[in-house]
Amino acid sequence: MITKRIAFFLLPILLITLAGCATARKQNNLEIQGLRNQVSALEAQLEAKDEELSTLRSGLDKMSEEKWSKAKATGKIKAVGEVKSRPTIKQIQTALTNAGYNPGVIDGRMGRQTREAIRAFQSTNNLMVDGKVGKKTWGLLEEYLYKKNK
Repeated sequence: MITKRIAFFLLPILLITLAGCATARKQNNLEIQGLRNQVSALEAQLEAKDEELSTLRSGLDKMSEEKWSKAKATGKIKAVGEVKSRPTIKQIQTALTNAGYNPGVIDGRMGRQTREAIRAFQSTNNLMVDGKVGKKTWGLLEEYLYKKNK
């Protein structure tokens, strides 16, 4: 009799537990499906952005080619990018080379040979000879960045 009572109380608990597991499993499956849908939507967005990026790149390449052709036709091809405020060492080295001074290898490093070329340029142009490219030195040297003089 006691076993029947125990079985009577345990049977509903067992059924509730099993029903809960099935519900949890169903909920997990729904969550997984929702996540798969989100991944699919994100992949579609990614493909669209890749396509847009490809279109923009091809347009930019076309514009660059047109700009290059115009610059080549007008003789305005630049050796180094435009200077915004302070020149880079590569720009200084390029300008010195174009001006007829030898800064050595154009490597973007301010070495002994580059400083000597700056001093020689400053001396020739009646500037204070300090081996540094300040505003006055760059003001005169910048014109050689895009054209060879000597």
